Amino acid sequence: MAHGGGNKAIVAALAANLAIAVLKFLAYLLTLSSSMLAESIHSLADSGNQLLLLLGGKRAKRQASAEHPFGYGRERYVYAFLVSIILFSVGGVFALYEAYSKWQHPHAMDAQWAWVPLAVLVGSILLEGNSFRTAIKESNHTRGSKSWAQFIRTAKAPELPAVLLEDSAALLGLIFALFGVSMTIATGNGHWDAVGTALIGVLLVCVAVILAVETKSLLLGESATEEDVRAIEQALLGPGVSRIIHLKTLHLGPEELLVAAKIAVDKSETGAQIAAAIDDAEKRVRAAVPIARVIYLEPDIYSAAADIQP
Repeated sequence: MAHGGGNKAIVAALAANLAIAVLKFLAYLLTLSSSMLAESIHSLADSGNQLLLLLGGKRAKRQASAEHPFGYGRERYVYAFLVSIILFSVGGVFALYEAYSKWQHPHAMDAQWAWVPLAVLVGSILLEGNSFRTAIKESNHTRGSKSWAQFIRTAKAPELPAVLLEDSAALLGLIFALFGVSMTIATGNGHWDAVGTALIGVLLVCVAVILAVETKSLLLGESATEEDVRAIEQALLGPGVSRIIHLKTLHLGPEELLVAAKIAVDKSETGAQIAAAIDDAEKRVRAAVPIARVIYLEPDIYSAAADIQP
């Protein structure tokens, strides 16, 4: 996945969230709606999250050092995990607390300003929809035939799945807020505002948990996709390499893959011939899977007995 596509979606989401956060907070000041306050904090949290994703992408580009010989590619995963924590704590838990507080002390909205949150929420839905459309468009470049759930589970770059989850949660949150505010205005019962706020809180907690689980897997280290593994296996076999004894892959970052394999060579070949076969195999792998930037190949004499498990 091109990181540039992820950045475009992040910037679109950041611009939308900053504008929406200001409008929501003004609506809260005029109406004291807990749904509007929860949505204001939600948008601020999302804005901070997008800044974190941009910062993670920038820091991941640092050159490898003696202390980190494989580079800093996984730093993007670290910042994506921080996003899930912020979404859970600042967004979800705060909204649930605000819902509880509003349920305990409900109040109707000032009829003079009742139209303000409705106008802000409808406008916010339009802005968030545009941001969501950008994230979908950028994701479609690499999603292929995968379903959206499969794409989020298998994507190695964390930015687009994070933005997709955030934007979808933002749109649903706005609908929940619109429901709570509308019912409060229609009935004069502030408990509806608390219900809308609670729905927002539950939604954000669920999205944060999904994002945390997926990012945790990336932090622990995921292998290449099945398609890339098959391409690597096919590329390794060739002149001087008769068999793959075993193969392991590991993502050092979204666009950097480590390949380690033990390959079978003919026992009659000289050291120079084996070295040449290894060099050729590495070239074939890099041509087939360009993100395979770190390759370690160990030559060995294959024995069928080695395949027999004790």
